[in-house]
Amino acid sequence: MPQFWAGSPELPVSGFIIRAVFVYVYIFVLLKILGQRSIMSLNPIDFLFAVIIGDVLGETLSDGEIRLSGPFSSAGVIAFFHLSLSYIALKTPRFRRIIEDEPIILIKNGKILHEQLRKAKITVESLMMDLRSNNAIDLNQVDYAVLESNGQISVLKKSKYDSLTPADMGQEPESKGYPSVIIQDGHIIDANLSKFADRAWLRKTLADHGFRRAAEIFLLTVDETGKVYISDKESSSIGEP
Repeated sequence: MPQFWAGSPELPVSGFIIRAVFVYVYIFVLLKILGQRSIMSLNPIDFLFAVIIGDVLGETLSDGEIRLSGPFSSAGVIAFFHLSLSYIALKTPRFRRIIEDEPIILIKNGKILHEQLRKAKITVESLMMDLRSNNAIDLNQVDYAVLESNGQISVLKKSKYDSLTPADMGQEPESKGYPSVIIQDGHIIDANLSKFADRAWLRKTLADHGFRRAAEIFLLTVDETGKVYISDKESSSIGEP
């Protein structure tokens, strides 16, 4: 059994380095199996999982005497349990309400619900801060404020204070779609370029913006309407046709 795996009081620095690589890859695989999740949308169960996994595997990076098989097995069982809970919650709404907090309405029809604030343990100052971060400085404009299960506060403004949209003006602008990266740090991404045009189009686009080579570009993107964004490596200038 390799020393870095079995552990030893005399584990060399190289053993700790190999352990670090194994732990990193192992956690990476676990996260890929569990699925993609935004850091901002972590619910309490996800947070608990992250803390436990970090504690179980983190000690192996500082204590060379610990055998890796134990922490790896424990982390695998915890990941399986967490995945099972997530799957059951997905399939069973009633069980989902047990492991995930229900949204709490803090402001309804423009009125602050004091009892709900106390229930959520949110001070008025904290509520005001979250409203400001949602661009809702004027309380007279707020219709609803909801504390989501991930701890974020969603704000719905009264209809008359909604921003004017092209649809409100009877216009139907073309969808911009998702911008694709064509050049990144001087390298052309041919897989993305082929979706829009060819190298000849790219050379012309660069020339129109005063560039001769892709190596001069830090980032070039294009959306589905053909709108181009360019940022060069030297002065970070931006160009649009």
